Amino acid sequence: MMRLKIEISKSAKKRTVITLMLIFICIVGLSPKISAQQNIQFTQYVFNTLSVNPAYAGYKEDWYAQAAQRIQWQGIEGSPTTTSVSMDGVTDEFTKRIGLGLQLTADRFGAESNTSLYANYAYRIRMNREDTKRLCFGLALGVTQYGLDGTLLEPVDVDDPLLNYEKKFNYIPDARFGVYYYTPKWFLGFSATDMFSGYDTSNSIFNWNTDSILNIVRRPHYYLISGALINLSSYTRMRPSCMIREDFKGPTNLDLSVSFIFDDRFWVGATYRTPLRFGSKEYEEDNSLSLNNAVAGILQFQITENLRIGYSYDLALNSLFNSQNGTHELTVGWLLPQKRKRVLSPRFF
Repeated sequence: MMRLKIEISKSAKKRTVITLMLIFICIVGLSPKISAQQNIQFTQYVFNTLSVNPAYAGYKEDWYAQAAQRIQWQGIEGSPTTTSVSMDGVTDEFTKRIGLGLQLTADRFGAESNTSLYANYAYRIRMNREDTKRLCFGLALGVTQYGLDGTLLEPVDVDDPLLNYEKKFNYIPDARFGVYYYTPKWFLGFSATDMFSGYDTSNSIFNWNTDSILNIVRRPHYYLISGALINLSSYTRMRPSCMIREDFKGPTNLDLSVSFIFDDRFWVGATYRTPLRFGSKEYEEDNSLSLNNAVAGILQFQITENLRIGYSYDLALNSLFNSQNGTHELTVGWLLPQKRKRVLSPRFF
């Protein structure tokens, strides 16, 4: 009887995985035709994966709160500034099957702004008896407020009837989908974000935005993230990772990162960001796009078992090199452990 029970359990698990994968593929296949405009980016993306993949919710299993502040191209007036606050964890400390998360993000670029709030849900399937491997499927639902502060505009033609010199706002509902698989040694994730964005029916099956003044919105993006953990010695580990961000209109972005971890407390690493070319893209051939490269240095400190602080500095390797003072990104993470005795291995992703 016990043997039959185990075989039935494995069969049911397999059917569940196949069903969820088919649902995920169908949802992504129904997504709108994607348009060009790059999305928000974080250099410390490995520790902020929830911002692009809802299936990451609950990965650390204990409740985890994080705040991130990114100031891009410091020294240029109106340069992008992004603030993100999130919390996620599992609802059941024993089965750890359901992950939930909440994320608030505020982004400002000149006269434009957008503030989004997402509720994340992840279904986490246990893949081995030791519970060190999980296959997770995620869904996030939320809303984004897009704004334009017309008082900050300095048009060449002040009599242009299409311009509005007031503050205007618009709200667009949104959804994200993702799948995330991890083991103690490596992880792989794929996700689709901003799936309901779009401002005309020729580019999207959704048409939430009817105001031509507010038609510069985030476009749907696909993310592929992967990484590994390599033990170099009893005190030193290496964690390479990469992220590909694609919208199928603008340049494909590739982030290559590597970090070295000393005594599981001090992290030092670097990132190289570069565009890739896959086929013909519907954007103007321009050196400022084709040479949109950057390098970054990353430092992270595990101050206590519960508190982690990270800092990164990006330096653009393009025409902006002499016009700005780099990009600063600060992250703070706080782990809220359950009352039970923790038996988890350290979370390096």
